[in-house]
Amino acid sequence: MPRARLGQNFLADAGWRARIAAELGARPGDVWLEIGAGHGEMTEFLAAHGARVVALELDAQLAAGLRKRAADWANVEIAEADVLDADLARLAGAEKFRIYGNIPYYITSPIIHRIFALGDAVRSAHLVMQLEVAERLVATPGHKEYGYLSVATQFFSRPEILLTIPPGAFRPRPKVESAVVALHFPGAGAEEEIADTQLFLRFLHVCFAMKRKTLANNLRGKHATAGIPGMLKRLDISATARAEQLSLAQFAAIYRELGESEITP
Repeated sequence: MPRARLGQNFLADAGWRARIAAELGARPGDVWLEIGAGHGEMTEFLAAHGARVVALELDAQLAAGLRKRAADWANVEIAEADVLDADLARLAGAEKFRIYGNIPYYITSPIIHRIFALGDAVRSAHLVMQLEVAERLVATPGHKEYGYLSVATQFFSRPEILLTIPPGAFRPRPKVESAVVALHFPGAGAEEEIADTQLFLRFLHVCFAMKRKTLANNLRGKHATAGIPGMLKRLDISATARAEQLSLAQFAAIYRELGESEITP
């Protein structure tokens, strides 16, 4: 039975599983880390294409069931672990690997940030998530969905919505539509020469802290620099601009102009 506290919604529809598998393009020689393997709904598709699969599952009962099924899959290993705590690179045991996950909707952002922290070790990630969140990942400046998560995601990766999945494909049936999002690495941040990426993320949090405030007001509240209006003018950014109007390149330019010593830890 699904456990609500773990956000379990199993991809029960075989047709949708096949469509997702076709998007993944698994092949021999690949190493895939699967987040939330469940009953092995997608594990078997990955294994059938000859990829080595490390299936991560937190639920002890499901992990036990996966071990029984894995007896027929020579290329599958089962890891009973929490994706937010586990050493994912060590579990994958490969210099480069790919990620697939039908992830719990309530911890989508922490999981995405966990993947970003893996750096160059991840070739790509394909994640099933709530459609509303997927639209935030791909949103561009000026759209209502655009925010911190949009900029952070596009800094580390090039996100793409591949499929939209109806609630009826899952058991239990969620109340929202879902989507398969591909995160292709690297993202636009690779061209921005940001040395401390975690500090840059904290800077972005400050910029989006109060959506009704202008960017200048958000920055004044957190940074020691007195010349913020002049800095924005030098960068050809309006003094009344709000964070949701700025591109990643503009955020990076402001960050560099402030200097890391001015960013509040």
